[in-house]
Amino acid sequence: MFTTPARLFRVLAVAEAITWTLLIAGLVIRAVGGPAVAVTIAGGIHGFVFLSYGATAVLLAFHQRWSVGVAALTIASAIVPYATIPVEIWLHRTGRLDGSWRLDETADPRDRTWYDRTMRWFLRHPWVLVVLIAVLVAAIFTVLLILGPPGGK
Repeated sequence: MFTTPARLFRVLAVAEAITWTLLIAGLVIRAVGGPAVAVTIAGGIHGFVFLSYGATAVLLAFHQRWSVGVAALTIASAIVPYATIPVEIWLHRTGRLDGSWRLDETADPRDRTWYDRTMRWFLRHPWVLVVLIAVLVAAIFTVLLILGPPGGK
């Protein structure tokens, strides 16, 4: 399913947009007198996908060797509703999602850095990477749930 960086990123970009819809729908439901739990459920789903999208953007920023500006824009796009879709299209059109997973070292001196070697190891062991990212996202998500919603309500 995630045979290329582009496929993985597209799935997360679309999922982020879909969960924005869920969150906005939950807010509308609450605003018209519906149960507040709609926001709680939609917000939880959106929060988890938001963090997953961010983790994926960081992974691809290193893998695809994006500049800091491109990486920051990509991560920040999750903050604006539905912005992940045009950013994904832009990254695709500009070739920033091209290529397959870099699993082997090449003659490129950048392939010899500690983070490239570490990334290649994780990419050759994708289940370890998935579990690690899931644990990190769950830990951040748990801390944010303990802190409570913005504004303290």
